[in-house]
Amino acid sequence: MSATDAPPHLLDALLPHADAVRVEQRVIDGKPDAVYAAVREADFMRVGEQPLVRALFMLRELGERVVSAVRRRPLATPAPIATMRLSDLGADGEWVILGERPPQQIAFGVVGRFWAGETVWETIAAGQFASFDEPGFARIGASFTVTPYGERRTLVTYECRTQATDPQSRRAFLRYWRPLSPFIGMVLRTQLKVVARTAAERAGAR
Repeated sequence: MSATDAPPHLLDALLPHADAVRVEQRVIDGKPDAVYAAVREADFMRVGEQPLVRALFMLRELGERVVSAVRRRPLATPAPIATMRLSDLGADGEWVILGERPPQQIAFGVVGRFWAGETVWETIAAGQFASFDEPGFARIGASFTVTPYGERRTLVTYECRTQATDPQSRRAFLRYWRPLSPFIGMVLRTQLKVVARTAAERAGAR
Protein backbone atom coordinates (compact mmCIF):
# COMPACT_ATOMS: atom_id res chain seq x y z
CA MET A 1 0.00 0.00 0.00
CA SER A 2 1.45 3.39 -0.99
CA ALA A 3 1.22 6.52 1.15
CA THR A 4 -1.44 7.90 -1.18
CA ASP A 5 -3.53 4.72 -0.81
CA ALA A 6 -3.32 4.63 2.99
CA PRO A 7 -6.55 5.46 4.84
CA PRO A 8 -6.64 8.83 6.63
CA HIS A 9 -5.24 8.88 10.13
CA LEU A 10 -7.96 8.92 12.76
CA LEU A 11 -6.26 11.75 14.67
CA ASP A 12 -6.24 13.97 11.58
CA ALA A 13 -10.01 14.34 11.89
CA LEU A 14 -10.11 14.43 15.69
CA LEU A 15 -7.13 16.70 16.44
CA PRO A 16 -5.70 18.06 13.18
CA HIS A 17 -3.80 20.93 14.82
CA ALA A 18 -1.64 20.25 17.86
CA ASP A 19 0.56 22.32 20.15
CA ALA A 20 2.78 19.31 20.83
CA VAL A 21 3.26 15.91 19.19
CA ARG A 22 5.24 12.88 20.32
CA VAL A 23 5.67 9.76 18.16
CA GLU A 24 7.38 6.53 19.21
CA GLN A 25 7.68 3.23 17.31
CA ARG A 26 8.59 -0.38 18.00
CA VAL A 27 8.87 -3.48 15.83
CA ILE A 28 7.05 -6.34 17.55
CA ASP A 29 7.12 -10.06 16.77
CA GLY A 30 3.79 -11.25 15.43
CA LYS A 31 1.41 -10.58 12.58
CA PRO A 32 -0.66 -7.36 12.56
CA ASP A 33 -3.96 -8.88 13.69
CA ALA A 34 -2.32 -10.56 16.69
CA VAL A 35 -0.34 -7.45 17.61
CA TYR A 36 -3.47 -5.29 17.25
CA ALA A 37 -5.23 -7.58 19.72
CA ALA A 38 -2.25 -7.14 22.08
CA VAL A 39 -2.53 -3.35 21.77
CA ARG A 40 -6.16 -3.53 22.90
CA GLU A 41 -5.48 -5.98 25.74
CA ALA A 42 -2.16 -4.64 27.08
CA ASP A 43 -2.47 -3.51 30.70
CA PHE A 44 -0.71 -0.15 30.81
CA MET A 45 -0.66 -0.22 34.60
CA ARG A 46 2.38 -2.46 34.05
CA VAL A 47 4.29 0.64 32.97
CA GLY A 48 4.74 1.35 36.67
CA GLU A 49 6.78 -1.85 37.02
CA GLN A 50 9.71 -0.03 35.41
CA PRO A 51 11.74 1.63 38.23
CA LEU A 52 12.53 4.83 36.35
CA VAL A 53 8.95 5.34 35.19
CA ARG A 54 7.68 4.62 38.71
CA ALA A 55 10.12 7.23 40.03
CA LEU A 56 8.83 9.79 37.51
CA PHE A 57 5.25 9.19 38.60
CA MET A 58 6.26 9.55 42.24
CA LEU A 59 8.05 12.82 41.51
CA ARG A 60 4.98 14.17 39.72
CA GLU A 61 2.77 13.22 42.65
CA LEU A 62 5.20 14.86 45.07
CA GLY A 63 5.22 18.03 42.95
CA GLU A 64 1.43 18.16 42.96
CA ARG A 65 1.39 17.74 46.74
CA VAL A 66 3.86 20.61 47.18
CA VAL A 67 1.94 22.94 44.83
CA SER A 68 -1.36 22.10 46.54
CA ALA A 69 0.16 22.85 49.95
CA VAL A 70 1.66 26.16 48.79
CA ARG A 71 -1.61 27.25 47.18
CA ARG A 72 -3.65 25.90 50.09
CA ARG A 73 -5.96 23.92 47.90
CA PRO A 74 -7.13 20.34 48.40
CA LEU A 75 -5.12 17.72 46.56
CA ALA A 76 -7.16 15.87 43.96
CA THR A 77 -6.68 12.16 44.55
CA PRO A 78 -8.09 10.02 41.74
CA ALA A 79 -9.62 6.70 42.69
CA PRO A 80 -7.14 3.82 42.33
CA ILE A 81 -7.64 1.55 39.35
CA ALA A 82 -6.62 -2.08 39.01
CA THR A 83 -6.07 -2.21 35.25
CA MET A 84 -5.76 0.19 32.32
CA ARG A 85 -6.59 -1.48 28.99
CA LEU A 86 -7.93 0.08 25.82
CA SER A 87 -10.47 -2.75 25.72
CA ASP A 88 -11.86 -1.40 29.02
CA LEU A 89 -12.56 2.08 27.62
CA GLY A 90 -15.92 3.11 26.25
CA ALA A 91 -17.48 6.13 24.61
CA ASP A 92 -18.08 8.00 27.89
CA GLY A 93 -15.78 8.77 30.78
CA GLU A 94 -12.40 10.40 31.24
CA TRP A 95 -10.20 8.45 28.81
CA VAL A 96 -12.48 7.38 25.95
CA ILE A 97 -12.19 5.47 22.67
CA LEU A 98 -12.40 8.02 19.85
CA GLY A 99 -12.34 5.69 16.86
CA GLU A 100 -11.17 2.32 15.68
CA ARG A 101 -10.22 0.78 12.37
CA PRO A 102 -9.22 -2.81 13.21
CA PRO A 103 -6.69 -4.24 12.74
CA GLN A 104 -4.88 -1.03 11.75
CA GLN A 105 -5.69 1.87 14.07
CA ILE A 106 -7.26 2.71 17.39
CA ALA A 107 -7.54 6.25 18.77
CA PHE A 108 -8.34 7.34 22.30
CA GLY A 109 -8.21 10.58 24.23
CA VAL A 110 -8.93 12.70 27.25
CA VAL A 111 -9.65 16.32 28.14
CA GLY A 112 -8.04 17.79 31.21
CA ARG A 113 -5.66 20.15 32.95
CA PHE A 114 -2.34 18.57 33.90
CA TRP A 115 0.16 21.37 34.40
CA ALA A 116 1.08 23.79 37.24
CA GLY A 117 1.00 20.98 39.78
CA GLU A 118 -2.56 19.88 39.12
CA THR A 119 -4.09 16.96 37.24
CA VAL A 120 -7.84 17.12 36.57
CA TRP A 121 -9.61 15.03 33.93
CA GLU A 122 -13.02 15.95 32.53
CA THR A 123 -15.79 13.42 32.01
CA ILE A 124 -16.85 13.58 28.37
CA ALA A 125 -18.60 11.65 25.63
CA ALA A 126 -16.38 10.64 22.73
CA GLY A 127 -18.47 12.76 20.37
CA GLN A 128 -17.60 15.90 22.37
CA PHE A 129 -13.84 15.50 22.04
CA ALA A 130 -13.21 17.07 18.63
CA SER A 131 -15.23 20.23 19.38
CA PHE A 132 -14.39 20.68 23.08
CA ASP A 133 -13.21 24.29 23.53
CA GLU A 134 -13.90 25.28 27.14
CA PRO A 135 -11.02 27.53 28.30
CA GLY A 136 -8.58 26.21 30.85
CA PHE A 137 -8.10 22.74 29.42
CA ALA A 138 -6.21 20.76 26.80
CA ARG A 139 -7.20 17.82 24.64
CA ILE A 140 -4.91 14.80 24.38
CA GLY A 141 -5.48 12.53 21.40
CA ALA A 142 -3.46 9.34 21.10
CA SER A 143 -3.40 6.44 18.68
CA PHE A 144 -1.74 3.15 17.91
CA THR A 145 -1.20 2.34 14.24
CA VAL A 146 -0.29 -1.22 13.26
CA THR A 147 1.40 -2.04 9.94
CA PRO A 148 3.14 -5.17 8.59
CA TYR A 149 6.93 -5.26 8.91
CA GLY A 150 8.05 -8.23 6.88
CA GLU A 151 6.27 -11.58 7.10
CA ARG A 152 6.22 -12.20 10.85
CA ARG A 153 6.72 -8.83 12.49
CA THR A 154 4.66 -5.67 12.93
CA LEU A 155 5.55 -2.00 13.26
CA VAL A 156 3.53 -0.27 15.96
CA THR A 157 3.43 3.53 15.88
CA TYR A 158 2.26 5.31 19.02
CA GLU A 159 1.36 8.97 18.50
CA CYS A 160 0.26 11.48 21.10
CA ARG A 161 -1.04 14.96 20.20
CA THR A 162 -2.00 17.73 22.61
CA GLN A 163 -3.86 20.97 21.96
CA ALA A 164 -4.83 23.58 24.55
CA THR A 165 -8.20 25.28 24.36
CA ASP A 166 -7.06 28.89 24.84
CA PRO A 167 -3.84 30.96 24.65
CA GLN A 168 -3.26 31.13 28.40
CA SER A 169 -3.61 27.37 28.79
CA ARG A 170 -1.36 26.89 25.76
CA ARG A 171 1.43 28.94 27.34
CA ALA A 172 1.08 27.05 30.63
CA PHE A 173 1.01 23.68 28.89
CA LEU A 174 4.10 24.42 26.77
CA ARG A 175 6.06 25.47 29.87
CA TYR A 176 5.20 22.03 31.26
CA TRP A 177 5.83 20.18 27.99
CA ARG A 178 9.24 21.49 26.97
CA PRO A 179 11.29 20.08 29.87
CA LEU A 180 9.18 16.93 30.24
CA SER A 181 8.89 15.86 26.59
CA PRO A 182 11.89 13.46 26.75
CA PHE A 183 10.43 11.76 29.83
CA ILE A 184 7.00 11.52 28.23
CA GLY A 185 8.69 9.83 25.28
CA MET A 186 10.21 7.33 27.70
CA VAL A 187 6.76 6.55 29.11
CA LEU A 188 5.39 5.98 25.60
CA ARG A 189 8.29 3.67 24.77
CA THR A 190 7.62 1.75 27.95
CA GLN A 191 3.97 1.38 26.95
CA LEU A 192 5.13 -0.07 23.62
CA LYS A 193 7.30 -2.48 25.59
CA VAL A 194 4.18 -3.57 27.49
CA VAL A 195 2.44 -4.20 24.15
CA ALA A 196 5.39 -6.33 23.00
CA ARG A 197 5.31 -8.36 26.22
CA THR A 198 1.55 -8.84 25.91
CA ALA A 199 1.91 -10.02 22.30
CA ALA A 200 4.60 -12.51 23.36
CA GLU A 201 2.50 -13.78 26.26
CA ARG A 202 -0.57 -14.20 24.05
CA ALA A 203 1.50 -16.06 21.44
CA GLY A 204 2.95 -18.34 24.11
CA ALA A 205 -0.50 -19.12 25.48
CA ARG A 206 -1.77 -20.43 22.16
